Amino acid sequence: MITATTESLIFELSSPGRRGCSLPELDVPETDLPSEMLREDLPFPEVSEVDVVRHYVRLSQLNYAVDVGFYPLGSCTMKYNPKVNDRAAQLPGFAHTHPYQPVSTVQGSLSLMYELQEALRALSGFDAVCLQPSAGAHGEFAGVLLMRAYHQARGDDRRDVILIPDSAHGTNPASTAMCGYATVEVRSDQRGNVDLDDLRAHCDDRVAGMMLTNPNTLGLFEENVLEIADLIHECGALLYGDGANFNAIMGIAKPADLGFDVMHFNLHKTFSTPHGGGGPGSGPVGVSSRLSDYLPGPIVAKNDDLFSLHWPRYSVGRMKAFYGNFGVLVRAYTYIRTLGAQGLREVSEAAVLNANYLRVRLQDVYPLAIDRTCMHEFVLAGPPPGAEGVHTVDIAKRLMDLGHAHPPTVYFPLIVPEAIMIEPTETESKETLDQFVADMVQIAGEAQTTPELLRAAPHHTPVRRLDEVRAARKPVLRYPSEPT
Repeated sequence: MITATTESLIFELSSPGRRGCSLPELDVPETDLPSEMLREDLPFPEVSEVDVVRHYVRLSQLNYAVDVGFYPLGSCTMKYNPKVNDRAAQLPGFAHTHPYQPVSTVQGSLSLMYELQEALRALSGFDAVCLQPSAGAHGEFAGVLLMRAYHQARGDDRRDVILIPDSAHGTNPASTAMCGYATVEVRSDQRGNVDLDDLRAHCDDRVAGMMLTNPNTLGLFEENVLEIADLIHECGALLYGDGANFNAIMGIAKPADLGFDVMHFNLHKTFSTPHGGGGPGSGPVGVSSRLSDYLPGPIVAKNDDLFSLHWPRYSVGRMKAFYGNFGVLVRAYTYIRTLGAQGLREVSEAAVLNANYLRVRLQDVYPLAIDRTCMHEFVLAGPPPGAEGVHTVDIAKRLMDLGHAHPPTVYFPLIVPEAIMIEPTETESKETLDQFVADMVQIAGEAQTTPELLRAAPHHTPVRRLDEVRAARKPVLRYPSEPT
């Protein structure tokens, strides 16, 4: 493990007597601090103002973002975020309102939320939409709560199982467990679809629902989605849609028409608002008519030309303080209004085109997980033939040397050994994609001729290869760190 860095830490710039600020003369009575709040073992760096400014500016220049370069991050839809979205969210009428203001004084904000609900309804075909959940996993949690409330209202308490494909996002079983259900895994078949025979074997009166991502995490459209919906409904269960991959079908296929009863939208993915580092996010849920009375509240309703907050009749309750992650809602609304219905469809068409372009360019160099036309993303099955001792993580680390500071998703989905999951999104140009292909081809050659180069990568980053497992389990949270 190599952890050398080219950047000086602020503590290492410290020199006794230096000061980074000048405080005004004390204009209040001087008071001793309580002794229990003072520590002798808490050294602070002594640095000048210019030391501090240069240190943090250097750190900021090391940051990687979608405004800096390509994010081929499978499953996350890291598309470029148009700056007009941010400008809209910063308008005083949106940015300076308070959720405790009287409804009569925030009609503009409520109008935006109502129109966003209606736009998501139109795109999905669902009967009703709630904007409140603040992340994709939060939307999943809300969706499973809705399914549970539906069954409980019918007195159907014996249902205690949620079916989840083996290629599912990891949050699916977590959301299931949080709602008190057991998870039963359903196998995938050779074409990357849900195995219908295995699904039939699990469909009984204990099943509350199934969580299905379509397109799935292999980047493939579920060819048997209508039959899956029929099987689930025939046993009295509900079909949940994980909307993380909605960017592939937006404006083309409506989830409600495919048989889904509830689905969450990732506004921070499909509708181009900034995300990463745990937030911000937004995960509204759309539902069929049988679930609309159970939606979280409040929801914006329109009466003539006035907007008000409405609680569904049998609501599962509030999912978040106030009315959702409002800044993200404004950005998503701006994105939708900017593009219009035809523009949103073209987004999905371009995303699918870009992914298939990369798939075809790379499929003769790297093995494909499933040899099918993909949707918005695709999965490679590890290093090229003849690359002795090289693993997927080595390819990802080598990409960092070639300027791709955020490589593709690796080792997911779990059903593909040595998986490399690539999603280019619709916002990347052909020139960017061609450069990525050239770099992947170069790495494939290096893997076969000089595998040690990959195993020691990255070579040109401020921090070299880390022990990521140890970093997660035993993080160093202070400087200087204790001896290990």
